[in-house]
Amino acid sequence: MTPNDSDDVLAGRGRFGKAIRDLGHSFAGHHSNADLLNEAAESLEQLIERFDEGEIRRRDPATFGDHRAYSYEQGPIGETYPDRPVSGNASPWGLDTEIHREGDDIVAYVTLRAAHEGAPGRSHGGVVSALFDDIFGFVQGVVNITAFTGQLTVTYRAGTPLNTLLACRVRAEEQNGRKVIMTGELTVVETGQLVAEANAIFITVDREVLVNSMRDTQPER
Repeated sequence: MTPNDSDDVLAGRGRFGKAIRDLGHSFAGHHSNADLLNEAAESLEQLIERFDEGEIRRRDPATFGDHRAYSYEQGPIGETYPDRPVSGNASPWGLDTEIHREGDDIVAYVTLRAAHEGAPGRSHGGVVSALFDDIFGFVQGVVNITAFTGQLTVTYRAGTPLNTLLACRVRAEEQNGRKVIMTGELTVVETGQLVAEANAIFITVDREVLVNSMRDTQPER
């Protein structure tokens, strides 16, 4: 977020982000006629013009990777970065996750919907991969590191169903130098069925060096 985001702006961005996500699923999941489609497109194009009139929005590098601010307690995890693409409440592409710390595991509860469909009735595999990648990032707040994804491998055990509550459970297994090995599973909550497994290698970085390098590459306003 930017330093100038007031509470009412943050609330408004969260509400609008959810509306965009719901619109996408409604559009993808229902038939509509040409008149409605053209009317909606015109309304959205007008909104885009209005948003484009605003000041360019950039994330402050100082907010990135500060595990001291994100040292998660047991139970539900509150908002960390509202624009986070997969789990942020203001993200147009978000999955509406509910994230918890359970022991040393991070668990994200999620229901994938119409716009996530790949094969009929099943989620696109790339959506599952993005979910794992994002939720692995929360493990940094458990083991107190700042790191980037170095490698991510997803094994799909079954089709990932839509409109069904899922649990994405991940954790850190071990650390070898700068490499942190993480594993995770995606299951159907009601039945316990395993639909995907993931293994990842995250590479730790020095936070201060990273933040300074991002400051150096920030474009001029």
